[in-house]
Amino acid sequence: MPKELLKVKDLKQYFPIKGGLLGRTINHVKAVDGITFDVYEGETVSIVGESGCGKSTTGRAILRLDEPTAGEVEFDGEDLLALSKKDMRKKRKDLQVIFQDPYASINPRQTVRQILEEALEIQNVVPKNERAKKIADLMEVVGLGAHQADRFPHEFSGGQRQRIGIARALSVDPKLIIADEAVSALDVSIQAQVINLMKQLQRDFALTYLFISHDLGVVRHISDRVIVMYLGKIVEIGDKTSIFDNPHHPYTKALLSAIPVPDPDAQSERVLLEGDVPSPINPPQGCRFHTRCPFATERCRVEAPELRNIDGMKEGHMGACHFMEEIKNGTHQVE
Repeated sequence: MPKELLKVKDLKQYFPIKGGLLGRTINHVKAVDGITFDVYEGETVSIVGESGCGKSTTGRAILRLDEPTAGEVEFDGEDLLALSKKDMRKKRKDLQVIFQDPYASINPRQTVRQILEEALEIQNVVPKNERAKKIADLMEVVGLGAHQADRFPHEFSGGQRQRIGIARALSVDPKLIIADEAVSALDVSIQAQVINLMKQLQRDFALTYLFISHDLGVVRHISDRVIVMYLGKIVEIGDKTSIFDNPHHPYTKALLSAIPVPDPDAQSERVLLEGDVPSPINPPQGCRFHTRCPFATERCRVEAPELRNIDGMKEGHMGACHFMEEIKNGTHQVE
């Protein structure tokens, strides 16, 4: 069995809302509100959901780019939240990130060589006299070629810039890479190339990915397990096959039904959700999805469901709904 590389327990990320003449905290945006999951060595775990569900905030909280409000984050047996800022900077050698926008995430005033050398210098992973070879190797590995190392970012296309971002993340030999919407800003054909590159790098360098995306087509291609989030909570989690072929939570079904398919006759019945996602400032009581769920009952409005194993499904396929089995079997009665 692969070992647990990342353990997240009851993670919360609240952002204060200031108001009044004295600028006191009058409320909070509950972006992530008590989520628990594990990531094992060598796998790709994807977090999916609508915009504003807390996907990217989860990644930033794990990296402590935003300091979590509460919870536990254990990486490779070490409590990240107990580290000083200095020690956390050192630890980030093992936890790297690929950002969404390849135009904004790299310094336009530096050449690619300078961008990569800066990462090597900060983490001091390669002796100075070996950095030129390391940079040349990285450029070849991500498919850019060592001869392009002295060019500036504006001389590259969007897909090539994202390869530079991947090379930078890879430069310090990380164990875990958090890819935050890493291909969403790219053309579809370029997305496929970058995803295939990431899969190849995972095999070659024994990488582990936490892949954050709203694109379920991409998620299906790259993932081993999938976490579905809604309004700061996990509503379903399971291996890729279980989630895509046998979803149980009504929200997961709605997301999957929106994926376009090449054959119109093969399109499953579209599940349309009414209304908008509620505000994370004042989320609904009970099940947070009940305001848009066609199966909601009074129990859903007052009692928050626990994330639990789904009867008859693979161990580890979990959902947070009071009536998952009844809905699946067609025996649920709406009050």
